[in-house]
Amino acid sequence: MDFNNQKPIFLQIYDLILERILNHELIENSRIASVREMASTMLVNPNTVQRAYSELQAKGILIQQRGIGYFVAAEAQTLALNIRKDEFIRVQLPIFLHQMQTLGISWEELQLLSRNPAL
Repeated sequence: MDFNNQKPIFLQIYDLILERILNHELIENSRIASVREMASTMLVNPNTVQRAYSELQAKGILIQQRGIGYFVAAEAQTLALNIRKDEFIRVQLPIFLHQMQTLGISWEELQLLSRNPAL
């Protein structure tokens, strides 16, 4: 994985796992790679992966079973979707609305474009 400098690496790993859950690449109740396996695959320090996993565990996305490993929680799909929606509403939507206003795009134009993106 190529990491960017805009965001801490542990948050990029956190985002990657959320995306994999939303894309059904990681299935609820399934075991995920251990901290060491993930760190080795991503070529990062295990502490970085542990931080991402801990954050996901705190949000209820992952469950740790002592001595066995981390598992995707039964409600992870719903939780991940809610996290992404909240991020979109807090971060991306205000930027989008500001751009609409700056460019003079009306709600009617937006509705028309949403029905026919080729316009």
